[in-house]
Amino acid sequence: MSGKFITFEGPEGSGKSSLVQRVFDHFTARGMRVMMTREPGGIRISEKIRDILLDNALTEMDPRTEALLFAAARRQHLSEKIIPALQAGTMILCDRFIDSSLAYQGVGRGLGIDEVYAINRFAIGEFLPDLTVFVNVRPEVGLARLFANHRTKIDRLDLETQDFHRRLYDGYLELLKRYPDRIHSINGERPLDEVARDAIALIERHL
Repeated sequence: MSGKFITFEGPEGSGKSSLVQRVFDHFTARGMRVMMTREPGGIRISEKIRDILLDNALTEMDPRTEALLFAAARRQHLSEKIIPALQAGTMILCDRFIDSSLAYQGVGRGLGIDEVYAINRFAIGEFLPDLTVFVNVRPEVGLARLFANHRTKIDRLDLETQDFHRRLYDGYLELLKRYPDRIHSINGERPLDEVARDAIALIERHL
């Protein structure tokens, strides 16, 4: 594959979506072939799964059901959108991918990183991002941002306890240790311009 697959990870309120847009604008302005996408979602089937996963009325969802739904959405996204775009030489900027499942369900839900990875390995095989940008924001900072910004829709994962958000943040820190060659941390508690500058520099070093 000739394209590059760059993913962005972080806890709730880390500002990933805004960062992805800034990075997209930068590389598009350079004349590069770039595509933005997100997980869960990105294509029709996966967006429908997203609606179920983030529905704040479905609080009874079992953690394993949740992990399986994320993996199912990821498989469809990968096969229908990501792989064809990479084969066409496109740089893909994806808001979340497998590391979200490892942190959220593996550690946050207590299912285990290795167990959730096994589910995802069935879904995506050996396919992994070329580079993962972890937007490092402490959970208390991210959640304060989330609610201070009066976001119009609070989803099911936003409603989790502080303890859950602390666990998933710790999960991301564990992933940084496990995959130091792929996952790189940048300080997300600064103004967006500074975060974007560091993210762009990091990506350019890996191109």
